[in-house]
Amino acid sequence: LDPSAALSPVESREFLRIIDAQTDHMRLLISDFLDLAHIRTGVFSVSPEPADLRTVANGAASAFRAAGNTHPLLVDVPPELPWVMADRARIAQVLGNLLSNAARRSPESSAIRLSAVRGDFHVSVSVSDEGVDIPAESLPDLFQNPSGGAGRGTRRDAGLGLEVCRGIVESHGGRIWAESGGPGLGARFTFTVPTVDEGACDPGLADVEATGHSAPRDRAGRRKRILAVDDDPQALRHVRDVVTRAGYTVIATGDPDDALHLVEQSQPHLVLLNTVLQGKDSIDLIRDVMGPDGTPVMFVSAHGQDDLVARAFEAGAADYIVKPFSPTELVARVRAALRRWETPAPSRPYVFGDLRVDYAGRAVTLAGEPLRLTALEYRTLGELSANAGRLLTYAQLLERVWGTEDGADLRPMRTVISSLRRLLRDDADNPTYIFTEPRIGYRMPRGMLSNRLEVTVPGPDGQ
Repeated sequence: LDPSAALSPVESREFLRIIDAQTDHMRLLISDFLDLAHIRTGVFSVSPEPADLRTVANGAASAFRAAGNTHPLLVDVPPELPWVMADRARIAQVLGNLLSNAARRSPESSAIRLSAVRGDFHVSVSVSDEGVDIPAESLPDLFQNPSGGAGRGTRRDAGLGLEVCRGIVESHGGRIWAESGGPGLGARFTFTVPTVDEGACDPGLADVEATGHSAPRDRAGRRKRILAVDDDPQALRHVRDVVTRAGYTVIATGDPDDALHLVEQSQPHLVLLNTVLQGKDSIDLIRDVMGPDGTPVMFVSAHGQDDLVARAFEAGAADYIVKPFSPTELVARVRAALRRWETPAPSRPYVFGDLRVDYAGRAVTLAGEPLRLTALEYRTLGELSANAGRLLTYAQLLERVWGTEDGADLRPMRTVISSLRRLLRDDADNPTYIFTEPRIGYRMPRGMLSNRLEVTVPGPDGQ
């Protein structure tokens, strides 16, 4: 920038190369700091799936060489290794950090070795160098946050990247450690990754087997699919990781414009939707997201205001969960929502007066005219009509339709009942279809579960 300094093109390129390299270094440092913050606050997540470790290792080696490192790199990853359950990008990040750490601590001409061996239930991956040794007393604290007391030329100033490596490896269910043979013998860093059952051909099933959950499957035997829509990348990764570990296939997107396309394409069993996407209210999307088949939608939101929750349930939400939540709570609510939506319905329609509820077709008509109900309205009407002639208590409706226990807020249920009465043109003071038992619950009159037989009889003209 100094106008008095006349630089040759060669000098300019060299300065630009330095600036570029330092910018990359700062970017990696910032990335490590962000990852470390997530690890320390317990919100760091990974998305393991069956992966060929040889491919991941070769990719990390290529990136290491492309970065201009001049150390000879020897890669010894046998092709017969079993596949592992790994988040490919995160394991590549671990390898990149370990290779860079080895290069910083080794003479320029010394070799670095990347190897892997099979264990009983895991694969052990090692990065070895011939550089500065690690004092034995430092080994136990090597992957902790560096806190001074060690100058440059030791391993301690690499502690930031190593602590990130530990967080990533432990998130996969593995462990990481370092060994050193003494002065001049360098060091070896090793971590483990769990293996996939070689007979598993379904990636989602392999994840289930690795995590100990039974795979939730639909009637066709396929793993149940969950669509997660959230424009917060960290929140999306966290939800995806938790639900994947519970045994579901997760389709994730941060773009609300993709949601409708993905619903049509993947036909999910449940949609997890943030209430605010790209700064806009997404509750109005629910009708389109649910579609004609009534795909249940569960809102996952950072906002728990009463009016927002009420609007979500009025729009037909199956459930509403407020961040922060525990993985156990999220999985339990997902299972409850799916269980409520998949409760077997009567095989024959309910008919009373002008009202007809066709369970098989999920259709409701009044005097022959179709009614457009939200999924929650349909579930409530379906539960009441399927139990026609019996009184359903508030507690029973809350448990069967909302998946909540007795004592929960009754306002969402009363809002849905009011909406149904309006659609059915039913007078609450003199009802035809939905009767209230004060302080107890609701009931519908016993109709007839119709068996309809249609017969075509020739007319006078033979038609």
